[in-house]
Amino acid sequence: MRNVTFAATQFAVTDNFEQNLSLGETLVREAASQGAQAILLQELFAGFYWCKDQDPKYFDWAEPCDTSKVLKHFSALAKELGVVLPISYFEKSGNAHFNSLAMIDADGTVLDNYRKAHIPDGPGYQEKFYFSPGDTGFKVWETKFGRLGAAICWDQWFPETARVLALKGAEAIFYPTAIGSEPQDPNWDSRRHWQRVMQGHSGANMVPVIASNRIGAEQGETCGINFYGSSFITDNFGDKVQEMDKTTQGVITQQFDLDLLAKQRASWGLFRDRRPDHYQRITSL
Repeated sequence: MRNVTFAATQFAVTDNFEQNLSLGETLVREAASQGAQAILLQELFAGFYWCKDQDPKYFDWAEPCDTSKVLKHFSALAKELGVVLPISYFEKSGNAHFNSLAMIDADGTVLDNYRKAHIPDGPGYQEKFYFSPGDTGFKVWETKFGRLGAAICWDQWFPETARVLALKGAEAIFYPTAIGSEPQDPNWDSRRHWQRVMQGHSGANMVPVIASNRIGAEQGETCGINFYGSSFITDNFGDKVQEMDKTTQGVITQQFDLDLLAKQRASWGLFRDRRPDHYQRITSL
């Protein structure tokens, strides 16, 4: 038996970096006080979601991995609380910029850096202006509380991402997210679609999924987005076992026996019966 408690959080952010870091810390502490051992904060939580607009001034927000204030802050917090923290941040590396995530282990060690592979480009979500496509490949980390995989927002729409993470041995998959209304069509509510896609990844790979989204209305120069929260945790069958609403700041937690889940994956035969020799089409555009 190997019981581990995962947590998802959600909150609204402002343009005040220190305030956002403090609020993120508050929610991590709240989750830890409820027994959570691996705690997810939302995508790019240090600031508002600036990718609504194309403005080069925002490149000043990027930080190198080894000197990032965001990572240093949450490394110290992870060590203090003894928890694992997948932390999303805006990375600068030489002349390139990435939408990145570092997995911080329970002793405060920054284990490794993942750079978002799939970069969206559309009304309100103009990330290709800021981010280069990730060059790290998909990452799974050995942590104190299990072998954990993570990807970032738009990555979550691609089943290949989750499958690769599962094939690398991920016992749970974390998705920090920033998603809400669609500026080109305010009547289009993608919330259920967003959740169902990740529930499918969870069921197809028989691993829990933990997704954290932001809440609140954020107005840019060209458009605004109402982020719809609805952060959730699935079990290994894809059922939502915890879920938040569209507007409330908070924390959800769920405990799993990772050894039991491993036995269930093996017994169901999904990985035994794969036929990679028939999948070549997937590697072509």
